[in-house]
Parts: sequence; C-alpha cells; structure tokens
Amino acid sequence: MSDFISNIGKYLPLFFTAFTVTISLALISLVLATVVGILVGLINTTKSKNIFMKLLRGLANIYIEIIRGTPMLVQILFFCFGVPAALRPITGFTWASVGGMFTAGIVVLTLNAGAYMAEIVRAGIESVDSGQVEAARSLGLPYGKTMTKVILPQAIRTMLPSIINQFIITIKDTSLLSAVGVAELTNNAKTISSMWSSQTLLLYAFTGLFYFVICFTLSRVAKLLEKRMSYGR
Repeated sequence: MSDFISNIGKYLPLFFTAFTVTISLALISLVLATVVGILVGLINTTKSKNIFMKLLRGLANIYIEIIRGTPMLVQILFFCFGVPAALRPITGFTWASVGGMFTAGIVVLTLNAGAYMAEIVRAGIESVDSGQVEAARSLGLPYGKTMTKVILPQAIRTMLPSIINQFIITIKDTSLLSAVGVAELTNNAKTISSMWSSQTLLLYAFTGLFYFVICFTLSRVAKLLEKRMSYGR
C-alpha cells in the first residue's frame, strides 16, 4: 500500500487524461443518443396510418429490439471490426480515416444508448394524459406543435431521472471500449498495470473509484430529481 501511495502520483496525469476521454465519450454519445432517442421515440408514438410511417415504426422497433437483445461487447466488435471489414473492399473505409476507435466508440455508444433513450422518450410521452392531446388537437394545433408545446414539456419532467440513469449506464459502458484499444479509464489501468504489475489490485480499485465517484454523484442527482418530481405532482 505504501509503495502504491508513494508512486501513484506519477501516473495521475495518465488517469486524468483517460478520465477526460471517458467523460467525452459519454457526453458526446448521450447528446447524440438523445437526438436519436427523441426521433425514434416520436416515430413509435405516432398513430399515423400512413404506409411510410408504418414502415418507419417497423424499422424503429427492429432497431430497438436488436440493440436491446444483443450484448454491448458484440455490438462494439461488430461496428469496430465487422463493419470496416465489410466496407473496406468496396469503399476503402476504415475508422482511422474518421478519427479512429474514439469515433467508432461514439457511434456504438450512441446507437446503444439511443435505443434505450427511445424507450425513455416513448414512456415519457405516453405518461402524459391522452386527454391533453385530444384537447390540443381540438384547438386546432397540428401534431408537431402539440408535441413541442404540450406533450414534451411535461414528458421531459418524468424523463429526466431516467436520462440521468442512462448517462450512468453509458459511462460504465465506456469501459467495454478497452477491448478495442480506446484510451479510456479501464484501458489506461490495463496499460499501467502492465508496467506496474505488483500493484494490479490497487490500480483497478483506484480506477473503479473514478467510476464510482461519477456514477454515485449522478445517481444522487437522479434521486433528488425523482423526489422533486413526486412533490410537484
């Protein structure tokens, strides 16, 4: 323990750099996943009988079921290695040409979190009393304005705790990107451990502390929001 405490200081810059990568991956992915989730969630809640909308709903459901029904690690390997292997002979595409595995990681995390965000959005929209939709439509509001002016402002209140929980899950999921060499916290711990094998246990415990501090803080925020929401009802 004394050896760990006296020597960990020289590795702290590496940990903080990896911490920045982890947070960047999670933040960028969550922003993009929110956009994906809102679009897919709106598609899944529309009652339109238009053939095009029915097709979109079908594709949205297939996307959600595939993402939710397969392991995250398989998705990472599929997009990071499988997709480039299939596209390279045709287009010459490689992840190296668009930012490397960091970009690939953002794509995978976005698609994964987007499927769960879509369900959060759908549940949030469906939690709003359907009578309000009917009232808005009876006043002549089109579907788009009914959503933006009436439904979504109320739905967001119920969605916020779940969105924060999804952020926590996404932060933890970034650790799986160590399998493809992304320089986030877990991969950083593996690298340092290879140079300082006598302290492997404490290195991984120290790495876990980073995740714990972030996730514990966010979980407290989520619980606080849930309490405030319940008081406001």
